[in-house]
Amino acid sequence: MVELPRGMYPGRLDEKGRLKLPTAFQQYFGALREKTLFITSLDRHTAQIYTMARWRDVEKFFETHQEDIEMAQRAQRAEFNAAELGAEAEMDGQGRVLFSPELRRELELEGQSLRLYKHRGRLDVLTEKTYEERRQEAAQIGPADILKLERAGLV
Repeated sequence: MVELPRGMYPGRLDEKGRLKLPTAFQQYFGALREKTLFITSLDRHTAQIYTMARWRDVEKFFETHQEDIEMAQRAQRAEFNAAELGAEAEMDGQGRVLFSPELRRELELEGQSLRLYKHRGRLDVLTEKTYEERRQEAAQIGPADILKLERAGLV
């Protein structure tokens, strides 16, 4: 069974808006029975690449989380962002996937280094700015935080 690779990988869009996936991700997506991917952003800061099976799970989540008005509003906003910025794509023979012009424009993905990593069963794509913001935030964790996580079940 092939799994999404772990770790942080570099990336960059080419002049046509295609992301050349690192070899490990090419192998993962290439091994899937269903080749179509959904590339979008839920928050207008980070791009996500979903397998269609995983995206269907997200759609079910949007449909079923309507009981609480606040949760329903959040789900509607994220769903709208995904629809406006997203598009289906397939990896080409050279391991590239095309990002929609709307997504490229909104997240300012062109002409800069990107960072890719597995997150909750999808592939997240970060700009350098978003990467640095998250890096600074993550640096705030200390030994006491890790101890609390371990006590909560982190192995």
